Amino acid sequence: MNNAVNNGDDGIWSGTWVAERLGVELVGDDALTGLLGLALRRNPKRAHLLVSNVLGKHVPQSPSVVHGHGFALGRRVRELLGAEETAEAVVLGYAETATGLGHAVADGLGTAPYLHSTRRPVAGVAQAGGFEESHSHATSHLLLPEDPALLVGDGPLVLVDDEFSTGNTVLNTIRALHERYPRRRYVVVALVDMRSAADAGRLDDFAREIGARVDLVTAASGTVRLPEGVLEKGQELVARYEGPTAGHQPSAAPSGPVAQFPAPLQGAARTDSPGARGTARQAPHDPHPEDDRTRRTRPEGHITRVDLHWPRGLPDGGRHGFTPKHRARLETALPAMTARLAEAIPEDASRVLVLGFEELMYAPLRLARELEQVVAAEVRYSTTTRSPVLAVDDPGYAIRSRIVFPAHDDPADGPGERYAYNVAGSGFDAVVAVVDSVADTRELHAPDGLLSQLAAHTPHVVLAVVPSYVPEPLYAAALSEERPAMLPEPLRGPAFSSYPPEEVGWLLQDLSDVTLEAPTEEREEAIQSGGAHYAESLPVEYQPSEQYQELFHAALETSAARIAQAVGVVTETVIAERSPRPVLVSLARAGTPVGVLMRRWAQFRHGLDLPHYAVSIVRGRGIDANALRWLAAHHDPRDVVFVDGWTGKGAITRELAAAIEEFEAGGGAAGFDAEIAVLADPGSCVRTYGTRDDFLIPSACLNSTVSGLISRTVLRADLVGPNDFHGAKFYRELAGTDVSVAFLDAVAARFPEVADAVGGAVKELLASDRTPSWEGWRAVERISEEYGIHDVNLVKPGVGETTRVLLRRVPWKILARAGAGADLDHVRLLAGQRGVPVEEVGDLPYTCVGLIHPQFTRGATGADGKAVTV
Repeated sequence: MNNAVNNGDDGIWSGTWVAERLGVELVGDDALTGLLGLALRRNPKRAHLLVSNVLGKHVPQSPSVVHGHGFALGRRVRELLGAEETAEAVVLGYAETATGLGHAVADGLGTAPYLHSTRRPVAGVAQAGGFEESHSHATSHLLLPEDPALLVGDGPLVLVDDEFSTGNTVLNTIRALHERYPRRRYVVVALVDMRSAADAGRLDDFAREIGARVDLVTAASGTVRLPEGVLEKGQELVARYEGPTAGHQPSAAPSGPVAQFPAPLQGAARTDSPGARGTARQAPHDPHPEDDRTRRTRPEGHITRVDLHWPRGLPDGGRHGFTPKHRARLETALPAMTARLAEAIPEDASRVLVLGFEELMYAPLRLARELEQVVAAEVRYSTTTRSPVLAVDDPGYAIRSRIVFPAHDDPADGPGERYAYNVAGSGFDAVVAVVDSVADTRELHAPDGLLSQLAAHTPHVVLAVVPSYVPEPLYAAALSEERPAMLPEPLRGPAFSSYPPEEVGWLLQDLSDVTLEAPTEEREEAIQSGGAHYAESLPVEYQPSEQYQELFHAALETSAARIAQAVGVVTETVIAERSPRPVLVSLARAGTPVGVLMRRWAQFRHGLDLPHYAVSIVRGRGIDANALRWLAAHHDPRDVVFVDGWTGKGAITRELAAAIEEFEAGGGAAGFDAEIAVLADPGSCVRTYGTRDDFLIPSACLNSTVSGLISRTVLRADLVGPNDFHGAKFYRELAGTDVSVAFLDAVAARFPEVADAVGGAVKELLASDRTPSWEGWRAVERISEEYGIHDVNLVKPGVGETTRVLLRRVPWKILARAGAGADLDHVRLLAGQRGVPVEEVGDLPYTCVGLIHPQFTRGATGADGKAVTV
């Protein structure tokens, strides 16, 4: 590292602007000015801010450089401690700035568990300690380890911060922890040691006072010389540049003090330093700076959401502890997660920023470092921050621009502004925003939220959400008998749903009073653009016309016996192979009518009164883990049989298998069988089914009015907390058109007439080879490519899924098997009502396939029979 780091083309140090105006001097090692720049902030205790060029917080930097500095410090600590003490060491990092640095130091040690302080209280997690950071804008730190024993022991405690200035924060921490968890040795690690001469001796004095050894490891050292009156001069300077007289104040500016900065820069000056970049420059200088919240003239970029498939149960960082086993799981998963990100980044992108979120620094850093190896673009990394800093467009100033947006994680200290520095005007072709699920809120997606603000400065914004880890108490097993009292009892009719209370218990929370519905076209555009997940909103409930209701009743009349036989076959198969007294757990909501019918069959044929529940599963996000915990507390997981209506291409089948595996890996109860029992398996995805024919199941024709008046399930961070069941609505107002119980009664009335046929079919089925062929999945992949869609999620095979496309999504066209008869009457009617073409296909393995409008935007067309390109 050399002095050219973060200098402009003319070699100007990024602390020059502050040094010249305040008389501040940075003196010390030759590497110091390469590691640090200077900026100003509104802070009554310290006006200047040391801005690190290698931390990845305020200055976008190569992720290899950021991780490399922390890793190298960790290696030095390992050499200092030796193998024996290294094996017993624990690393503690400081929020928010040093959470990623501390994690990289732990990587360098290799075998050390890691914990960082946090400013985010977490319900249900006991505080193991805390301390104050006197000069910070947010002073209180919490320690919330999943395992309190992490702070207990005689091995060295390694404390990591970005800078060691007065030493007050570190000494306060050690003093507080030493009183509760005394140790023989502490190691303080920082990128820079900036103590004054007066503070230099305090560390040794403190070590003698507590009777422990305290070492210091830094990358560079020096000090800041501050002239008399610098705090007042700094405050005056900040007020001058922030105040209403500082240049032109836009008429649309929000009320209150607003920090200002120039309009977006058109390019970014760079240096030839290894892994380094200079600050952006603009020429000529804009004399009329304006706040980013008011400048919306540039066309907004495209926002895409990417599902990382983050391993279930893997902590998102060190807030509750991160062990070497966690590190090994992350290393294994990184290549696949990064490949998904790389697919979302345009091939012609030359500069890409991975932007982390406040304390969430390490996961984005590791993704960025991996991305740096697999894409041709220049990759940079930084994170958003709570810290307000003045932005000045000058090559000798460390913070050239800032983006301002509202907090989006419901912070404990209330709403407020958050910032992203040196992003605007830095020429990024794409920005990958990485947040945790607690922060994936409506504020994030709001018109003035982070995503929209980023889209004003880059043509491509990619959103990746890492699940927020909430630990189970170590004593959870001992409390297993108390667990039922900690989770609510199932909702039942008539208070929730039109089903009788004994028919089904809903392991859901009631969101009936929340407005969640959005027009179909708006939902489709948001889902396909990555702006929202399909489970975050609800479609407007389809109100069937009189003609359509007549079709439903006609279909029910003709198919009731066929459905009854399939119900009997799948129920008898479950009782014969899975459990003599199964616990039926329907996947809400298409599985719920089938689960009720299976329960009725078991009562009709065997006199069994089987328990039946409905739970939520969401594609891309898994099954409701709290529902699984409730089930495990009340029943033997080995007796649980998951039930669904039908299979399409088998996506939910795979989702459930992965979710159960991750649930157990995360410490959940073992024994759940992930195999789904379905009424119809046209996709050949499961072994337990009533039939593999693709025929009209009338319950697929309607939405809530055939499913107990319950909506599709909802999973949204601002409505569903970590200890809540997923949500759903009860549409009481639709009671006049409800046919839920009528459907069940019509099918159950046919049980006696199909009983003999069921017995023969079950014998034949149990003796046959039912190994899934996944024929449907292959057909979907072929259709996706043949029709130029290139996304299997937009291909919905089978009568049931096709009906859902017509009722809930924006359909493009319907593929119908040549010669399909009355099973498709309702599909043809719905398609005609929505102006959707029905195309007959000769070699279709399903009766029909629904195609969702590819790359949908309102007004998009696809009349040529191929996918729309935008």
